[in-house]
Amino acid sequence: MPNVFGAPHKGTEPRHEQVVFCQDEASGLRAIIAIYSTALGPSLGGTRFFPYGTEEEALADVLNLSRGMAYKNALAGLDLGGGKAVIIGDPAIDKSEAMLRAYGRFVQSLNGRYYTACDVGTFSEDMDVVARECRFVTGRTVAHGGAGDSSILTAFGVFQGMRAAAETMWGAPTLRGKRVGVEGVGKVGHRLVEHLREDGADVVVCDVNEAAVDRVRSLHPEVEVVADADAMVRADLDVYAPCALGGSLNDDSVPVLKAKVVCGAANNQLAHTGVEKSLADRGVLYAPDYVVNSGGVIQVADEIEGFNFDRAKARASGIYGTTRKIFALADDDGVPPAVAADRLAERRMSEIGRLRGILL
Repeated sequence: MPNVFGAPHKGTEPRHEQVVFCQDEASGLRAIIAIYSTALGPSLGGTRFFPYGTEEEALADVLNLSRGMAYKNALAGLDLGGGKAVIIGDPAIDKSEAMLRAYGRFVQSLNGRYYTACDVGTFSEDMDVVARECRFVTGRTVAHGGAGDSSILTAFGVFQGMRAAAETMWGAPTLRGKRVGVEGVGKVGHRLVEHLREDGADVVVCDVNEAAVDRVRSLHPEVEVVADADAMVRADLDVYAPCALGGSLNDDSVPVLKAKVVCGAANNQLAHTGVEKSLADRGVLYAPDYVVNSGGVIQVADEIEGFNFDRAKARASGIYGTTRKIFALADDDGVPPAVAADRLAERRMSEIGRLRGILL
């Protein structure tokens, strides 16, 4: 089993505050909710519905994801901590109203320490079902006062981060004339392709789902397709945008990567600590994933005070400036951007979290 009470993966921030195992035998629910930090406020993070091979895999994933949410929310300027949940199962087969409502009861039992939202395998319509048993739900449908599809601002934010990376690497905040490889053209990836084409980029795509590729090609027949993720990292690219599952930057992919910039929507792109240094040593500019993909959490977090799309988009536009700031800090301190981003997030959690010690 992962060492829940052991040393944290990042920096010196607190270990996970709370990990809750939830089971309802009648509906088949098996879920884990992990709260990494509430230093900045209630924890917020999506619910991933995925057919994990073992409980150990599910636990390892939710611990990593919840930690990442704490850092993501901190750098997004939100007064929210980091949490995440996973439901073990195949959403295409196992998902049901009873299961989602049972899950909602467990989230409600945390009394606001954790706000849930959509993630892989869950959608706004699912959050409406969860909300029938729980007040602490975001990412709901527009019909129920929510923001709807959070992939809209996720893709927008990744594009802003990519513009910042382009300016740092090539001197101008545009991808015009650059060759960008988008690995995974699902909910977020296909929207990123739209931004890239509007900006004048040449786009290469791949996805394990042929229907997703066909959808992109139907709108943009000029887009090139490569066979798989391995072919993508080896392709002649200026920018590599991983937008599928995590771990794509590893000891096998980094040595063969030809792109000079990595900026994508996937969570936990670095397979392990040390990959960020390998990228820097090869002269690859890495835009930390939890910085550039924070548009989605900005969008759903805005629901908590009553959703306003223009307000949320304006905040997501700030991802451009935050990414530039991180690159500048990395250059000044002589560290990879991932290290600079961690330091900046930890500083905000420490400085703002400290204020809770002032008695009211």
